[in-house]
Amino acid sequence: MHTRRARRIAACTALVLSAGVLLATPASADQPVPGPAVEKPAPVFTPPALTRPQPDGLRAGTAQASGVGASPRLSDFDGDGISDLIYRSWSGDIYTATTTGAGGLFAGNLSETAKDVIPIGNQDGDASGPEVLTLTEQGSLQLYADATPTGAWHAWTGGGWQIYNKIVAPGDVNDDGRADLVARDHSGNLYLYYATGNRNAPFSARVLLGGGWNIYDQLLGIGDNNGDGWADLIGRDTAGTLWFYAGRGDKSAPFAARVKIGSGWNIYNQIFPVGDDNGDGNGELIARDSAGTLWYYAGRGDGTLAARVQSSDPGGWDGVPQFGGAGNNPVVGNKEGVLARDKAGTLFWYGSRTTGKLAARAQIGDPGGWAGADFTHLSSLNPDGSSDIAQIFQGGLYVEGNYVGGGWSGYNTLVGPGDLTGDGRGDLLGRDGSGTLYLFRGNGQGTSFAARIKVGTGWGTYNKIVGAGDYTGDGRTDIVARTSGGDLYVYAGTGVAATPFKARVKVGSGWNTYAKLVAPGDLNADGKGDLLGVTSSGDLYGYLNSSAGKFTARARIGYGFGIYNTMS
Repeated sequence: MHTRRARRIAACTALVLSAGVLLATPASADQPVPGPAVEKPAPVFTPPALTRPQPDGLRAGTAQASGVGASPRLSDFDGDGISDLIYRSWSGDIYTATTTGAGGLFAGNLSETAKDVIPIGNQDGDASGPEVLTLTEQGSLQLYADATPTGAWHAWTGGGWQIYNKIVAPGDVNDDGRADLVARDHSGNLYLYYATGNRNAPFSARVLLGGGWNIYDQLLGIGDNNGDGWADLIGRDTAGTLWFYAGRGDKSAPFAARVKIGSGWNIYNQIFPVGDDNGDGNGELIARDSAGTLWYYAGRGDGTLAARVQSSDPGGWDGVPQFGGAGNNPVVGNKEGVLARDKAGTLFWYGSRTTGKLAARAQIGDPGGWAGADFTHLSSLNPDGSSDIAQIFQGGLYVEGNYVGGGWSGYNTLVGPGDLTGDGRGDLLGRDGSGTLYLFRGNGQGTSFAARIKVGTGWGTYNKIVGAGDYTGDGRTDIVARTSGGDLYVYAGTGVAATPFKARVKVGSGWNTYAKLVAPGDLNADGKGDLLGVTSSGDLYGYLNSSAGKFTARARIGYGFGIYNTMS
């Protein structure tokens, strides 16, 4: 794999901060330039061979059933009758993997990184390949037609889809031979979009199915798994219980009441469908565990699933942040690792691995080049899906080396948790010396901010405010704050700029045991933000987010981190 994003420090456009409003001014030749050049190392991942177990003696590639009981294959890119995998890498590029070994780079150097990838099968009834949807952080839904293992052509773009935290293709809901969409908003309402077969307008107006769907941290389709010909849905709650919603064929109420079909599924960070993968007419699932191993579940035709069968080498798929069709709330741009500066001023990068741990460190920048620098690691402020570095230098704010504006020396804390206003664009928080917190709404390019909005006073009670994504499971951006006494609070995001946070909720105590508290983003690719703590002796502990701002028991994942004076 490769990375297309070079992280270079350089002064470009000068802006002036006046009363909280950014005004463009000509660049100055003597504008001070902070810091040395830095470049994040490219993540390395080589997908292993893709295999499929064949339960019950059925042969992969058996002619697909049609009519009642059919579960369309949504991602058969090479036409061999077996579903393939499609996934987004840490670099933002999209790859495929097939059982024939024909997979590879599907889409690279995208102008906007795909947050989610949704395979939807053949939409127009022709003899060409299936279609694929991608969803960007800023809410652009794009249809790619006639997909092969190595590409497709862009057919349609729709906007405004950032209002949803999950978009799912369950299969064919209304028996017209095309896979339809369901979408869940941040409040838990579920909507149905029927496919039209028209590439210029691929989906009909949405239909509200009901509320309460935010109880699931994984929501996915499975095709038909009870033999009635209608597509079914599956939801996993935060306790790890798996629930089956049978399709009914009723347009006003397309899914029946839920039925419990399993427990213990919280060992998986992503679950995704592969349609009828073995030719028996029932949908199948693949699940990835925290070590990166894939497990295959065959549908039994009664809504339940057969016993799991290992479907990859142990740990073989560690390193994929998002599989196509996976049921988790997708994450992009909300940090993908940790920056650490040692006492000599050298900056290091620890990337995420999707296992709850960090990858080996890599030096970025010159030795000692960041000594004395006042920098902060931010969630992405632009569409590239990669986290950014902000630095206050001589009172000016720089983002990725670009001068944004002056007057920032009055802020003692900067936090870049992600999108706080619901427009899909990354925002910034700043706390001044009086303890007043302000929201700076980003422009989606990381080059300017709108007039600051006062969030509230009294934030000086916290000795640490951090954030990188969603801590409560609703897909909105939240923050975490720690008092000097060690109490930890979560402020759930509202998605509303004027009132960006709900009332705080205490989620723990004793957190003052950590000399450093770090928000690294999502460490295990389940769609929820996690936390790291470093003790005064240098031991590194990870806290994975289990549900609604609650964290699992700590696990020591490293030592020797006392050499760093800053981690972000």
